[in-house]
Amino acid sequence: MQLRLSSFPYASELRAAGASVLAAASVLGLSSCSAHTPPAHLGVEHLRAEVIERLESDPTYFTQGLEVAPDGTVWVGTGLYGESTILQRNPATGEVIHSHDLPADIFGEGITHYDNSLWQLSWKAGKAFKYDAATLRPTGEATYPGEGWGLCAMDNHLVLSDGTSTLRILDPETFAEKSRVDVTLEGRAVDKLNELECVDGAVYANVWYSTDILRIDPSDGKVTAVIDASASTGVKNTGEENPDAVLNGIAHIPGTEEFYLTGKLWSDLYRVRFVEVE
Repeated sequence: MQLRLSSFPYASELRAAGASVLAAASVLGLSSCSAHTPPAHLGVEHLRAEVIERLESDPTYFTQGLEVAPDGTVWVGTGLYGESTILQRNPATGEVIHSHDLPADIFGEGITHYDNSLWQLSWKAGKAFKYDAATLRPTGEATYPGEGWGLCAMDNHLVLSDGTSTLRILDPETFAEKSRVDVTLEGRAVDKLNELECVDGAVYANVWYSTDILRIDPSDGKVTAVIDASASTGVKNTGEENPDAVLNGIAHIPGTEEFYLTGKLWSDLYRVRFVEVE
């Protein structure tokens, strides 16, 4: 969900949290070993986004989902009724290669790449839209209950957020729900989970109205890292005069440890890596 004005109450606590995360057995049977995920006894890591490059984005995009294609272009899913779309663009030149508009009564949400397809969520319609990844030609639909916010693909399933502290594990073809996991930081539920990115067995999540990104172990829902992506790190909110222009876009760049970050109505796309806080 993207239009309510509120504040995220946990941001300062997320940065301050430093107690150990205890090891827990897997409850979902999902892969949790990751080059990005430390053993639980090492505790919650505190990282920051280090900006490598600033690229241009389109400040008219109400960005809801961001994904990097194998050829280095990016897919962007946007929201708002009557303006929602999915498109493929060259991040270096800004050229739009393919695009497809959603119906006017659909508020677009998160996107992900799975196999040779892209999936795009809707906020309240309970529909996910499937596209051919090469052309963005619609190829199917699926349904799910409740709201859709963020989506990412991991192994043989999808992970969906709905604005709460819960992540849903879904079948990648039918959207049938396999299981759920509640996300916690030091035992406390963290809600407003929004745009997602799955990388090496971990789930990275934007938190709505926060400049923190969480790295989550999906086997038990525990936060393993809190990543500061605030203006103090160089990730500047270029649409900050609009209260809805918040950080909301995280995409791993394949073959690297780098990510793209952006936000709703931002004119900037940042290429970053996550480093330890000094």
